[in-house]
This record gives sequence, structure tokens and C-alpha cells, in this order.
Amino acid sequence: MQILNNEMEKKIQNGITNSILRKEYDMAIAQIPNIIDELYANIPGNKRASYGRVYTIKVLSEYLHAQFAEMGAPVYEIASRAFKKADDYRTGGVSLGILSHYGLGDYRKVLPYFQSAAASSDYAMRELAQMFFRKIIRRHPDEIKDYLLRLAKSEDANIRRFVSETLRPVQENRWFYKNPNYPLSILKNMFKESSSYPRTSVGNNLSDLARRLPDLVYDLAKELVDSGDENSYWIAYRACRNLVKKEPLRVMDLLKVDEYKYKNRTHKRSDYSGK
Repeated sequence: MQILNNEMEKKIQNGITNSILRKEYDMAIAQIPNIIDELYANIPGNKRASYGRVYTIKVLSEYLHAQFAEMGAPVYEIASRAFKKADDYRTGGVSLGILSHYGLGDYRKVLPYFQSAAASSDYAMRELAQMFFRKIIRRHPDEIKDYLLRLAKSEDANIRRFVSETLRPVQENRWFYKNPNYPLSILKNMFKESSSYPRTSVGNNLSDLARRLPDLVYDLAKELVDSGDENSYWIAYRACRNLVKKEPLRVMDLLKVDEYKYKNRTHKRSDYSGK
């Protein structure tokens, strides 16, 4: 879907790029929310639920990073300045997107901005932080692994959730299916998570892995159940929400229950008697 047409490119040129060339950085930054809103208006109404403003932020940040790099503009200075001046998720999100591209070459300089966004009281900023951070994990897996291990022990539940969300096996993390030990070596530090916000994320993460690695998740769920820890059991229960669709009795045996409930669906042992 093309939302960045010639008309929008001219508006970005006039409103942002030309200001950057004149080193009027604050003036350029102030134009970001309007540009995001206009890009959003270019999304067909029937596709806005699937794409939305997150998509527009991704498109604009990629475009601006390429433009700044081509111009020889100080990418890090502009993006970090935009982040600090941001008063909503549109400017903050675009700045994070630009920083994520910059971080492919120098990840250390951008870490504080992602950690700040991950701890934000703004849900949209937290979501954008974990989405954009995944490309940095892929480029610098060994270095970022140590960083995420430290964050997994943070006192801030939002930060701990950020760790789990960045490690979900979505599009940019498909390589986890071939190397599941990478995310699991970090997530295991959260297998007794007491806060519901990050704990839900850990359970969802394992449930995602189960789509392609069911046997691995069965083994992990058994370890969690056998640990005797109530939070670990909760994670195991959540991790089985996809597995139960194919093997309900095996899941109920594993969890030692006679029924499994998730959202509006309930699997009862009695429903499968004689099967």
C-alpha cells in the first residue's frame, strides 16, 4: 500500500527536509505530527484497522532516515532532539524509528532512548519501542542479549515487559524458530514473574513459539508446572492457548485440570470422553 505519494513527498520536503537543510531542527520536528496525520488520512478506511498510525510512523521514519543520510545531516542529533522534545507518540515514535536505523551501526548510543520509551506511561510509546528495537537485536544479537538480560531484572514492570515483547517471534524475529535458545535464555529469567503485565507477555511469547515448536513449549510448560510456583503455572497455562486447539486432553493432563478456558472458549475433559 502506497501512502507516501508525490504530494506527500513535497510536503515533507517543504515542511521537514528544507528546515533540516537550514539547520532549523526544531521547526522540522514540529511538522512531524501533521505529516503523520496526513499519511494516516491516505490509508483507505477499510485498511486502517490493520495499518493505522503505527504503519505511518514506520513509513515516515524510514523515509526521513534515508533522506537525512543522503543529505549528510546529523541523523543522531536530529532524532535524539526530536525524542526529547516529543509531547506525543507521533513525534516520539518517528524519532525512535530513525534511531533504530541509526542503531544498526551504533547501538550503544540509542539504548537510553529505547529504555526511556519502554518505561513510558504512554502505551503507544511502549509498543513502538519494542517494535523498532527488534531490528537492533537482529543486527547485534550477542551484545543486545547481555543488555536484555540486565533489563529482565529491572524493578520496572514496563521494562520487563519490553524485554519479552521484543523477543516475540514476529516478522523480524522469525530467526528465533531456528535458534529458540536465544530468546528463551533471556525469558527464563522471567518464568516466575509476579506482575501480570510482563507475565502475560511471557505467556504470549511462549504461545507464539508453540505455533512452530510445539514439543519445545510442551517441555517448557511441564517444567513450569512441576516447579510448583504459581506464577510459573500461570505462564504455562497461557503458553498452551494455541496447543489446546490441537491436543486438548494432552494440555489438560499437563496442567492437571479438567477444563481449559481462554477468552470465550472452554475445553472440557468431558467433551472429549471416548475419543
